[in-house]
Amino acid sequence: MAEDARKKEWAATKASGKGLLICLAALCLAGAAAWFGLNTGLERLPTKVCDGAVERDVVIRTLPRTRTAEEGASRRREGRDLMFSCHIYTSADSVLSGMARIEDASMQQWLNHYGASTGSDAVRVSANGIEALAKLDSESGSSSVYVPCVPLGARVEDANESYAIITEAGVVGDSKVSGAALRQAVTDFAYQVTKHTYELAECQDPRTFPEDLPRYEDN
Repeated sequence: MAEDARKKEWAATKASGKGLLICLAALCLAGAAAWFGLNTGLERLPTKVCDGAVERDVVIRTLPRTRTAEEGASRRREGRDLMFSCHIYTSADSVLSGMARIEDASMQQWLNHYGASTGSDAVRVSANGIEALAKLDSESGSSSVYVPCVPLGARVEDANESYAIITEAGVVGDSKVSGAALRQAVTDFAYQVTKHTYELAECQDPRTFPEDLPRYEDN
């Protein structure tokens, strides 16, 4: 009888331990699912967002983890009035956005507007006639890209200065990185928006765009 009692007690203990392990496993799975749901909104975006303009990896590098994320793009007008915008909204209230448009402005006017002419409050890189800069005093990683472009249907002589695509981009709310890393990430985002807009504008005498602009730290 005592032996039977011990066997029953052991079986009950074993069943209890197995039940505890099952409960712990279920809790771990539930926790993992909750973490996944709370933190993978950006990973569920398309591989290229904004009508194929921007690589998702650039967005992931810039914005913090979030439950959900929404991306969208808008194209307005044509020729000299062309505008293209890209945005990524998150449930964490962080927004990464950029707008590119055809402008009648020289490179020097662009530099003066963004403060790069002094060389003290912005960093600047260039490649194949494409210019980019980011402000050093901006927590939003504010960045701009300039590339000459005479859009389809426009004439060079009609410009007061010179036609170009000017892109502005930045982050509203929290970002995943800060400082130099944030400036670089936002500039990469702006550059990809610029390349896409260049194709939309069907710029005359098209130029070759490098895969990436030079890194700020290399200059």
